[in-house]
Amino acid sequence: MNKQLGYRGYIGSRPYRGQNTPQHVQNLVIRDFCQRHEYPYLLSATEYHMDGCYIMLEEVLRELSSVQGIVMYSIFMLPQNQKRRLACIQSIFKAGCTLHGAVENISISNLEDLEHLEELLGIHHITQNRQIDLGAFL
Repeated sequence: MNKQLGYRGYIGSRPYRGQNTPQHVQNLVIRDFCQRHEYPYLLSATEYHMDGCYIMLEEVLRELSSVQGIVMYSIFMLPQNQKRRLACIQSIFKAGCTLHGAVENISISNLEDLEHLEELLGIHHITQNRQIDLGAFL
C-alpha cells in the first residue's frame, strides 16, 4: 500500500495529566502543529474514554503503512506501561514513520529521541507519585 502524504491525528476523550481538554481544542492544537511543521494533516482518531483503553491507538498503528506518522495531542497519551509503550513506538519505527506530541512540540524519529521521551515520562511519573511531608516545615 502506498503511503499517503499525511500524519494521522490522535486525540482522546479522557483526562491526560489531570486535564480534560475538549476534543475540538485537541484537534486545533494538532492542526496548528502540522501547519507549523508543514505536515499534511489527516483527520484524528479519537480514543475511547475508558482508563487503559488503547483500541483506537492500535487501529492507528495498523494503518502505519499508509501514513507518514502520528501526531498525538500529547505524548502523555501513550500507554503508561513501558513495555506496551515501547512496542507501539517500535511499530512506528519499523513502518518508517515518526511520532509527534503536539502540546509538547516533541518529535520521536530515532533512538535518541526515544531516550529523551522516556526521560520526560520518567520525570513526570516521579513528580506525580512523590509526596512531600509538609509537617516538617510547620
